Amino acid sequence: MALGSCASLKQRQTSSVPKHDNKSIVILYENDAHCGIDGYAKLAGLRDAINQSDTAWAAVVCCGDFLQGGTSGAISRGQYIVDIMQRVGYQAITLGNHEFDYGVPRMKELLSKVKAPVVCANFYDVGAPKPYFPAYVIHQLGDKRVAFVGVVTPETMILENYAFYDDHDRLAYTLKREEFYSLVQQAVDEARQAGADYVVLISHVGEETQSMGFDSHRMIAATKGIDVVLDGHSHSVIPHDEVANSDGHSIGISQTGTKFAYVGKLLIKDRRFTTMLMPSSDIPYENPQVKAATDSVKTLMNETVSRVICRSSYPLEITDERDIFVVRCRETNAGDLATDAYRQLMGAEIALENGGGLRNGIAAGPITYGDVTALSPYDQQVYMIEATGAKIVEALRVSTAQTPAPDGNFPQCSGLKYTIHTASHSVSNVMVLRGDRYEPIDPAKTYTVALTAYYKGGGFNNVLKDCRVRKASSALSRDVIAQYMEEQLGGDLGNAYAKPQGRITIVED
Repeated sequence: MALGSCASLKQRQTSSVPKHDNKSIVILYENDAHCGIDGYAKLAGLRDAINQSDTAWAAVVCCGDFLQGGTSGAISRGQYIVDIMQRVGYQAITLGNHEFDYGVPRMKELLSKVKAPVVCANFYDVGAPKPYFPAYVIHQLGDKRVAFVGVVTPETMILENYAFYDDHDRLAYTLKREEFYSLVQQAVDEARQAGADYVVLISHVGEETQSMGFDSHRMIAATKGIDVVLDGHSHSVIPHDEVANSDGHSIGISQTGTKFAYVGKLLIKDRRFTTMLMPSSDIPYENPQVKAATDSVKTLMNETVSRVICRSSYPLEITDERDIFVVRCRETNAGDLATDAYRQLMGAEIALENGGGLRNGIAAGPITYGDVTALSPYDQQVYMIEATGAKIVEALRVSTAQTPAPDGNFPQCSGLKYTIHTASHSVSNVMVLRGDRYEPIDPAKTYTVALTAYYKGGGFNNVLKDCRVRKASSALSRDVIAQYMEEQLGGDLGNAYAKPQGRITIVED
C-alpha cells in the first residue's frame, strides 16, 4: 500500500491520499539490529498485516546500527544487510555509530542503495553548510503528515574516531557536538513549518550518559516540539518511558533492545502516542520478498562460514547469564584468546583489544569460520605499534575509568597484567610478560604493542594515536584469530582458555 509522498529539507511533494479519519497510525520501529537478519521479514510482515487489515496506516523506521555486528555484515562489508533492507520498505532510517565502521565513503555508498530516506540532522562533511543527509522526511499517513527527524550521538566521534579523518589525518566529517541540541531543535522547527502534524524523533543517542555528556533524556529536556522519541544505541528494552521536555511536557520514549529481540509499535490516535514492544518470536507474519532476500544471503554466506577451523569443550564468552557485555568491564576467555592471537601473529610484546570489538560469544563444540567472524566482525587490520610504558599505563587508565560500568574501550590484553581501582579510577601493578614471568612495566621503555586499526586510529581517547607503526598486517582481526586457532593451537583449544587467565584484577578502592 502506498503511504503517500515525502518531503525533505530540499523538496516537498503532496499526493492525494484518501482520508480515513477513523484509522489510527502505526509506526513499527527497530534499533540496533546488528545483522540480526531474521527479524526483517517479520518486521515487514507485521507492517503488511496491519495495512491489509485496513485498521491503521502503517510505516516502518530504523533507529540505527544495522550494517555491522554479525557475520552477514562483516563478510560483505554491509552489502548483504542493504540487500535485505532494500526490500523492507522503510519510511525513514537514521544512522547509528556502527554505520561508520567501514569508513564514511563506504557508508555513503551503501546508504545510496538502501532505497529509503536516510535522515540525520547532525552529520556533516566538514565545512558544508547543510547536513549530508536531510535532517527529516515527511510522510502523508491518512490525513496526517508525520515527520521523522534523525540524529546520531556525537559520541560516535570517539567510538569510531578513525572514520572521521581522511587519508592525510585531517578531520573530514563531524557530528556537530557543540551544536547538537540546537540542530535537533532546528530540524524539529523546520519540520513543523513544512506542515508536519506530528514529529517523531528516530534517535541513536541512548539512555546511558556517555563521556561527552549526551543521552536521550538530556536531549528531550533541551528541546521542544517533539511528540515521541524512538531511541537506540544503549540496547535498552524500554516499552515506554516519559521525560519532560524544555516546556515541561511529558514526551514518550522507547527502545527495542538489540538484534530484533523485540519490534516496537507506536500507536498514534487522537493525538495520543502509545509505545509498546512485541517479542519477534511472537510475530506470526513474514514478508515473502524480504524472506527470500534473507534466505539468499544465508545461502551466499554458508559456503564461507561453515568451514570448521577448531573445536572446544567450553564456550568462549563475552556476556554473562544476563546477556550483559562483561567483555567491556572485566577479563574474559574470549578476550584472552583474541589478544594472544594478535601478539603471536605480530611478534609483539603486548597485545590489546577493545571489549567493544568482540561482539558475539562462541558456543562449545565445533568452531566455524562464521563463529569467529561473529566474534570479531569488524573490518579491522592488525598493526604493531611502538609505545612507551608511560603511554601504555595512561591508555589503560583512561579506558578503564568507567569500570565496573561497561565501556567499549575496556582493554582485554595479552603479555600484560594490571589492576583496576574502581573508586580512584586508577590502575596499578602493570606488569609485562618476560619469558615465563611478569616484570613491572618501565615507563621510559618502548614496547611493541599489537592492536587493531581501531586503537591505532584513536582508541583509548587518542592516547596511542600518534605512536609509530612498526608493522602492518594485511590480515583482518577475525582472520588472525582463525589462523591462531588452526595453526598455533592445532585446531583444538584444549584447556588453555577454559577460564580467564588472571590478567586483569579489579578492586574497589
